[in-house]
Amino acid sequence: MKLNDSIRNINKIPELRQRILYTLLLLFIYRLGSHITIPGVDASALAGASQSHSNDLFGLFDLFVGGAFARASIFSLGIMPYISASIIVQLLGSVTPYVQKLQKEGEDGRQKINQLTRFGTVLIALLQSWGVSVNLASPASFGKVIVPEPGVFFTFTAIIFLTSATIFVMWLGEKITERGIGNGISLIIMIGILARFPQALLAEFQSVSLGSKNWVIEIILLAMMVVIVAFVVVLTVGTRRIPVQYAKRVVGRKVYGGSTQYIPMKINTAGVMPIIFAQSIMFLPGTFLSFFPENEVMQELASIFAYDSWWYALMFGMMIVFFTYFYTAIAFNPKEVADAMRRQGGFIPGVRPGKSTAEFIDNILTRITLPGAISLAIISILPTFLTKFGNVTPGFAQFFGGTSLLIIVGVGLDTLQQVESHLLMRHYDGFMKSGKTRGRQTR
Repeated sequence: MKLNDSIRNINKIPELRQRILYTLLLLFIYRLGSHITIPGVDASALAGASQSHSNDLFGLFDLFVGGAFARASIFSLGIMPYISASIIVQLLGSVTPYVQKLQKEGEDGRQKINQLTRFGTVLIALLQSWGVSVNLASPASFGKVIVPEPGVFFTFTAIIFLTSATIFVMWLGEKITERGIGNGISLIIMIGILARFPQALLAEFQSVSLGSKNWVIEIILLAMMVVIVAFVVVLTVGTRRIPVQYAKRVVGRKVYGGSTQYIPMKINTAGVMPIIFAQSIMFLPGTFLSFFPENEVMQELASIFAYDSWWYALMFGMMIVFFTYFYTAIAFNPKEVADAMRRQGGFIPGVRPGKSTAEFIDNILTRITLPGAISLAIISILPTFLTKFGNVTPGFAQFFGGTSLLIIVGVGLDTLQQVESHLLMRHYDGFMKSGKTRGRQTR
């Protein structure tokens, strides 16, 4: 009943209804483009050959683009070149004075940074599209001929199509963020992951029906999946509240302050970005090694970066912990928070304003980020253990935990809270009025 009322309330707000429909339309265009094959590729031959790569980095990359890679679609690269370019620009912001200056210039600086990111996206897309074209043209990559007429012309056209399509996907994401609902880039990644869920679920139940898996074990795994999803939701919305007392101020005939508010510090301040950042970095070795499909040494090295390898899980987990701290440091600056509190006459009880307040907030942020980072890493590498010991198909294991689940939950909650904000601004009840998980801040 509550859900039906919220859906009716959405329909009563023309702006919100238009934003949702606009978002769905652009996501449909993205999914439609993922079924358009690169000219010169034998799609039927590729469909059968790609099954042998379902457990490696090829299969993981294909998961993020909703099967577009397995179909050699023009959207094979998806939005990942843009994510990689964003990582590089953010890293430059930590070491390059020019980028640091742009970050402090407000809207003008943000536009220049976005322009640098777009240029970086084009360069990375050119490099990755070249690797894809070389990989497709080599019979050794799939054990059969995928491109009947390989050559310079095929390589050139593949690079042009893949790069242009990546730029178009980037434009779709920016338009969703600007005129739709939710973060466009994150939604594109999420919709690509969800596109594989029905197929993975069907394959899992077919295995049970054929007798290769036990019904009891499958029910236990599904129950564990529910528990893990609940844990991820708690991890995503969990906060540590720091009380802030504001002294009374008399301005004219009015009295301001004299109240206690809270700084909500999330356990997972970085959200889903550490997962996306780490995954993008893990794609780079596979991209480089795809240039040498016939080299045995390179292929042995590529096995280290296979998705189901222990080395991959270890490196992936360590990178998630690193990027959690890295992105938290970018997203939350204790010194700026302390300075803003001092200007507004606020203070934390028992802590001196200024530097001591910044150090106090930084210590709390460091302590609560550690369990959040470790939890992210454990959940992200969980599919590797399920594939090795749980007899779970790799496609279904991605939704049992790991990157897929974290992205779906994180992006889903973020989008739902944006819808909630639109409803509350117009005095309608939102989706999360009741229950312990709330979309509004407690006052």
